[in-house]
Amino acid sequence: MMDTKAGWLRVAAAGVAMAVSLAAFQAQAGERMTVFASPDCGCCAAWARHVEDAGFDVTVRHLAMADLHARKRAAGISPSQASCHTALVGGYAIEGHVPANEILKLLQDAPEAIGLSVPGMPADAPGMGSGREPYDVLLVKPDGSTRIFASYPK
Repeated sequence: MMDTKAGWLRVAAAGVAMAVSLAAFQAQAGERMTVFASPDCGCCAAWARHVEDAGFDVTVRHLAMADLHARKRAAGISPSQASCHTALVGGYAIEGHVPANEILKLLQDAPEAIGLSVPGMPADAPGMGSGREPYDVLLVKPDGSTRIFASYPK
């Protein structure tokens, strides 16, 4: 009998934790995000839908490639960290196909950083479609160095 009661208590605690996590997710997901992208890039549009579906308030600004590269540099993104689009949210730069849940974690943890990057265009990343290409989400530190923030597949 004790095991059954303990089991139910664990289930109830997990439900409460999930409800709290969902509330935090929804509260932060309403953040305004500006995405800078080429007007001809379909994967950029797909990624913008991904973060919009997660609850972000997304504005897409289409730029010529020279202006897009200048925007990346101004945000502190180096060529080795670059991808096809750059977003700004909550004081951070988000470079490339970063999963929405990692952006929410960044906003919640609020580390001292430039932002997050998924360099290149990995096949499994949000907005890219599907494939079997593992990739890392990098935290870009204020000095421009990086560390792994998350790895996919998990």
